[in-house]
Amino acid sequence: MNNVTGKVALISGSARGLGAETARTFVAGGGKVVVADILDEVGLATVEEIKVAGGEALYVHLDVTQESDWQKAVDSAVNGFGKLDVLVNNAGIFFTKSTAKMTLEDWRLMTSVNLDGVFLGTKTALPALKESAANADVGSAIVNLSSVAGITGAKGASAYCMSKGGVRLYTKACALEFASSRIRVNSIHPGLIDTDMGRLVIDSARGPENADRVRKAMEASHPIGRIGVPQDIANGIVYLASDDAAFMTGSELIVDGGSTAQ
Repeated sequence: MNNVTGKVALISGSARGLGAETARTFVAGGGKVVVADILDEVGLATVEEIKVAGGEALYVHLDVTQESDWQKAVDSAVNGFGKLDVLVNNAGIFFTKSTAKMTLEDWRLMTSVNLDGVFLGTKTALPALKESAANADVGSAIVNLSSVAGITGAKGASAYCMSKGGVRLYTKACALEFASSRIRVNSIHPGLIDTDMGRLVIDSARGPENADRVRKAMEASHPIGRIGVPQDIANGIVYLASDDAAFMTGSELIVDGGSTAQ
């Protein structure tokens, strides 16, 4: 299951957290990865870790708001590994702020990373993904990181919800647009995950001084009895990237411990 042998993936925001775990899981499944991020030292360390474990990976600096950076990242994949089979639009930011207190600059910052970055990555990678799909048994794949906040609202997080809801519907539109080119496009919707961003969500609820109490309350609110870990999401991403998901496109994979089922 989740066999990605011989596939090459470009993963944005993969120096740490969900992206890094996805890179490790993809390589463990037989693939090769381009780790792309603005955190150069951390990203290089992640690549070195993968290589020491016997995997194939390379690092490229990527600011997802810059089209030229995206072109360099795609070129790195094609020049370094000969092709690009999978794009994972993982990079994103999170903050809470009420609509009344939010500035236009705040709003544009959220959209520039969480929406523009997905568009630029998709557009730039498209020619390489089409070429790879034409020579593959199943085709190529794009996996976009949305969120449960792209499905349900969250008080104080209107900009984040807007951006992740946008990713959700952009995914569906692209799935229809690219189907004839044999490129599948799906979104994954994590719930609360134990990462730097997840801890930011916890801290934003009642302040860092109440983090332990809030964390326990959030764990209890999940029907499964815990919050997620990066591997939970990485497994889902690699599944969507693999040939096991050959008949899935335009779909939403919700990985949230049952929180949206309530």
